Formats: sequence, C-alpha cells, structure tokens
Amino acid sequence: MRSFSYLAPQTVPEALGLLAEHGPTARILAGGTDLLLLMQDGKIQPDVLVDLAPIRDLRRIGDDDEGGLRMGPLVSLRQIEQDQRVAARYPALAQSTFELAGVQIRNMATIGGNTCNASPAADTIPALMALDAVAVISGPGLQRRVPYRELFIGPGKTVLKAGELLTAIELPPPAPRSGSCYIKLAVRRAMDIAIVGLAAAVELADGVVERCRIVLGAVGPTVMRAPEAEKLLEGSRLDPDVLDRVAEAAQAVARPISDQRASADYRLLMVAVLTRQALRQAAAEAGG
Repeated sequence: MRSFSYLAPQTVPEALGLLAEHGPTARILAGGTDLLLLMQDGKIQPDVLVDLAPIRDLRRIGDDDEGGLRMGPLVSLRQIEQDQRVAARYPALAQSTFELAGVQIRNMATIGGNTCNASPAADTIPALMALDAVAVISGPGLQRRVPYRELFIGPGKTVLKAGELLTAIELPPPAPRSGSCYIKLAVRRAMDIAIVGLAAAVELADGVVERCRIVLGAVGPTVMRAPEAEKLLEGSRLDPDVLDRVAEAAQAVARPISDQRASADYRLLMVAVLTRQALRQAAAEAGG
C-alpha cells in the first residue's frame, strides 16, 4: 500500500469541500471493510482518504416526521441488525444485515459503504430496494433524493457524481398488513458472498396482494427489480399456480453468470425457488 494523505472533516460541508479540492484523487472512507483491502492489494491507490467517521450526524438512526426511518450512511450494519424499530418495521433489512459477514465485520461495515460499493451481490441493497428506500445525496450547494431502484448503473457504479456524498437513507413508513423478507443463498451464508439474494415485500388486503416488490441480487450486473413478476402477483392470492407464474417471470429478468460459486443454470433455478419462498415469508410477516 503506497502512502496517502488522511483527512478527517468534522461536518458534511467540510467533507464536500475536501472532495471538491482534491477531485478524483480522493476516496471516501466509511467503514473501510472493502476499501482498505482494495488499497492493500493495489487495486485502488488514492492520494487522499477523506474519513467521514468524525461526522456524528451521519451515524444516527431516527424516526422521521411521517413514521418512517432515516439512517445516516455511517450507521453500522450491526447497529441496524440490533435496532428494534428496523426489526419490527423492516424485517427484510434486518435479515439482510444479519446475513452479511461476521459480527466483527458488521461492527465496522456501514450501510452507506455497502450501498456505494454497488456490488450486484450486496445483501442490503435488495432489501432497501424492496422497501422503496431513497438515497439522499449531497453535493456542492445542492441536495437530491434518488430512489434505490434508480441508484445503480453497473457493477460498482452508482449515479453519484464526482464531489457528491450519500448523506442519508430514508425508508417510508410501512403500510398496514405489510411484510418483507430477504433470503440469501450461500455456502456458508453470512461468511460468503451471495450465490443468489432475493428480497420481497408485500401489502395484503383480505388475503389478496395489493402491492409487491421482488428484487434479485447476484444474478445480473446490478441488483434489479422484477416488475413483470410484481404485476402478475398484484391483485392475486398467493396460490401455488400464481406463485409458479411469478417465479418464472422473476427468472426472465435474471442474467446470471457462472463463476467459482455457482453455475448460471443453478442460479437461475434458485431464483424461482427463492421467489416463492420469500413471497410466502413476506406474506406471513404481513399476517396473510
């Protein structure tokens, strides 16, 4: 690892100023569980590290005025895993953090880092996308809100522009009779990268699915929604034949590859299996 300058701003405006000053030679340090390994291997060689750790406002989880949650990007995955509000209102997110790495890593890794790393196999991104999360992005003199479904444009790539920071993640209040679920398929689960990750969220009325979200991870260049599968389920009950059609529609979205963890054919098969399983579990959470 070659030498670099270390900067520790105390506020978001100060951090934005440092990014503007140093341009593409600077990298943001959040939890560092990915970045520091890449630097050690020589894959990333920044001249400047801008450490966000001193900015306390970025470390908080709080209720918003509408009954949702607002999380700073430096909230650790362990903090989310143990937060009772998250477990009660957003079970898919709580499950996704529990499924990621070991406790030591979860104590360091941050929700913002996991987002901005933009891995197609990330565990928290499918859950956040299924829950209609919104990323709050701050830049020089501006702030914009981007739904998670629009945030990712390729492996390791987001819509964040040079000089911008992810400064908050907003989760809308859960609807009545709603439930969510995240399922990770991996050899050692928490200790391995997902072979397939699948998140589902549903809203029920008298046993009928009024609204749903189905999100696939590790089976394409980005985490992706399955909108046609969602449309097939909305207005229907979770009957076996309906679930079969929904699972096939989810498979049609997937673009898996073969690698050392699994073949493309196996991933495609498991998309269907996990779609059925996640929808049933989400419906059970919703009281259906």
